[in-house]
Amino acid sequence: MVSVDGSLFIQIANFIFLIWVLNVVLYKPIRKVLTQRKEKITGFEQRIDTIGKDVKEKDDAFSLGIKEARAKGLNEKGVLLQEAADEEREIIEKINKKAQANLAEIRAKIAKDVESVGKSLQQELDVFANEIGQKILGRAFE
Repeated sequence: MVSVDGSLFIQIANFIFLIWVLNVVLYKPIRKVLTQRKEKITGFEQRIDTIGKDVKEKDDAFSLGIKEARAKGLNEKGVLLQEAADEEREIIEKINKKAQANLAEIRAKIAKDVESVGKSLQQELDVFANEIGQKILGRAFE
């Protein structure tokens, strides 16, 4: 049978002292290291989240910048195409006006040439008619 004597109190005191020593020497440093590790991991996770948000914001800003640049480029392209079309129309109009002027000039020259050739032929025709008449009638016309 188990008898309760003074050694039980010594064992209880020894057990409590051992728990206290283990707590001071072993458990507290381990808990401190675990707490520091947990804080460090939490800090890393927060930094990762912050960096992830920054990356997303920068990516969104970059995408927005690309869209704006693309829209601006398309607008400028449209303006340049319109300017080119206007300039092309002006050049074509100038060429058409010049061609019309040249055509009118050529027509006037042709009309003048036709008139001069007609007069020349009329004179020659009169001469030929007189000569033919002289040959047929055998006498000169006056």
